[in-house]
Amino acid sequence: MRTRLAVMFMAAGLLLVAMPAWGHHSFSAEFDSTTLLKLRGTVTKMDWVNPHAWIHMDVKNPDGSVTSWLIEAGSPNALLRRGFNKNSLLPGTEIYVEAYRAKDASDRANGQNVCCQTGMLFLGSSGEGAPEELIYGPLCKRASK
Repeated sequence: MRTRLAVMFMAAGLLLVAMPAWGHHSFSAEFDSTTLLKLRGTVTKMDWVNPHAWIHMDVKNPDGSVTSWLIEAGSPNALLRRGFNKNSLLPGTEIYVEAYRAKDASDRANGQNVCCQTGMLFLGSSGEGAPEELIYGPLCKRASK
């Protein structure tokens, strides 16, 4: 009886450890590597959650309407190692983001670079199947000088 109970606990533990991996998808499963977006807008919020941080931003369209975009970034730990902190992208900060659009054509994308007046930061959320090239936009060039 005791051995059976120990085996059940070990099996339950292994399932709990494996569960987060079931929900994580590769870059190519969710994002289109041929559709690079260049978005300029204002940060409304940044979520520092695992497995990926998220930047919420409002982008003003040519007709004057506003679209709220959700940009996937790397893990909070990876962003901290790259120089981000919780004050790097406060609400109201104007940013320029280069990102790959979601395959479902929603207003969601996988971020590569984010540029603001203080400089450029690599979001680094790409994974298996992501394109290797990074294209730098005009705001990034101006901000890095």
